Amino acid sequence: MVYDFERTQRIAVIGGGPGGYEAALAGAQLGAQVTLIERIGVGGSAVITDVVPSKSLIATAEATTAIRAANELGVQFFTKAEGSGRPVKPEVAVNLGAVNKRLLGMAHAQSEDMRANLLEAGVKIIDGNGRLDGRDAVIASTEAGGTGADFDRIEADTVVVSVGASPRILDTAAPDGERILTWTQLYNLKAIPEHLIVVGSGVTGAEFASAYRALGSTVTLISSRDQVLPGEDADAAAVIEKVFKRGGMTVLNKSRAESVVRAGDGVIATLSDGRTVEGSHALIAVGSIPNTAGLGLEDAGVQMSETGHIRVNRVARTSVPNIYAAGDCTNFLPLASVASMQGRTAIYHAMGDAVNPTELRNVAANVFTQPEIATVGWSQREIEEGLVRGEIYKLPLAQNPRAKMMGIKDGFVKLFASIGSGTVIGGVIVAPKASELIFPLALAVEHRLTVDQVAEAFAVYPSLVGSITDAAKALHRVD
Repeated sequence: MVYDFERTQRIAVIGGGPGGYEAALAGAQLGAQVTLIERIGVGGSAVITDVVPSKSLIATAEATTAIRAANELGVQFFTKAEGSGRPVKPEVAVNLGAVNKRLLGMAHAQSEDMRANLLEAGVKIIDGNGRLDGRDAVIASTEAGGTGADFDRIEADTVVVSVGASPRILDTAAPDGERILTWTQLYNLKAIPEHLIVVGSGVTGAEFASAYRALGSTVTLISSRDQVLPGEDADAAAVIEKVFKRGGMTVLNKSRAESVVRAGDGVIATLSDGRTVEGSHALIAVGSIPNTAGLGLEDAGVQMSETGHIRVNRVARTSVPNIYAAGDCTNFLPLASVASMQGRTAIYHAMGDAVNPTELRNVAANVFTQPEIATVGWSQREIEEGLVRGEIYKLPLAQNPRAKMMGIKDGFVKLFASIGSGTVIGGVIVAPKASELIFPLALAVEHRLTVDQVAEAFAVYPSLVGSITDAAKALHRVD
């Protein structure tokens, strides 16, 4: 397609999650005529049913943990009514109905703020379902299912598809929204589950298992692998599993759930070896599937993967030159931050603006367990397999003075540097708020700083970030 840049460019965006939102906003900022089609609300599932509510729930869980651990820091609680003057162990009660009302309210408010931003920028928003009509147009239907007669046909020079993904559903563990749940249905609960069975020990399963154990649920985590969080750094996963077990969680490794069924006011999970686990509720967290079915992608010539993901390159372009895609529906990393970057990159590329192709190696990622796991760059596994030549240094967080002051016993900073040059090529942080602490390493990886350059920066004393500079100093090489 040859664009006529004498007239305003027309951009159609299907899906208003992080990728679609950024694409629409970038297009409007560059002077394009932008139409955004979104079926559940601006922000998509990331804001309304996934990232925002889940991390809000996790923040509540962290608060309960802090209260329970306060005694270790010398903070004692007393019951005045008894008049005994003796400290008591706090009984933490969580009003889950109030918690869920708050977090869903925040999610809605965030969605409305994003919608207002788009409208102020001049984006036209259609509340409905979108699908491709060939390569140069989009059908926007405002009827359920997107197949009704109430629709608009929007011609477009550039199309961005950012429709996200949905929880994977198992036939043998079909969610009913009451006792057997996906992670999008948890926020309908009115009370803390007495015994939550979590099927799946990936990021989502581990995060919710960690949160609900802290909120007071008995938790059984069923993992088909040798260790929880099989896709993460092995040392980091080992720390999390140790913390889980120490906190009273039952972790069933090398166990596969064959089925989960309702049993009166509870559920029964049957494992592949015949064992059964009884609980009050079950969370099925076994991955997600892209929402790409019925969008007309194949008819438009867009190449797809066997899993239904849209194949894109580093500027989010599909096999069709004027069609781009962003977010969890693509074959890139399923992270909100990556989706946002893809959406903006797609528009910059489509409109001829300066663009830096997305480098997945530089993306910082985080697992919101207690403690958190943050990673960036090359992994230890890749170094050990010889994919890159690197040195590894691991510093236990318990040696950090600020960690001692805060009562932190678990976690570490691990730094990877290129052999010879000393360039920082990756790192892992396991700590409270590791999502915040990883940023200096992300900067180092992005801008190819050496360990000596990192070590020369002043870290506040005492601070957790001081462990990063300490690890960098340990990797100093004498020429």
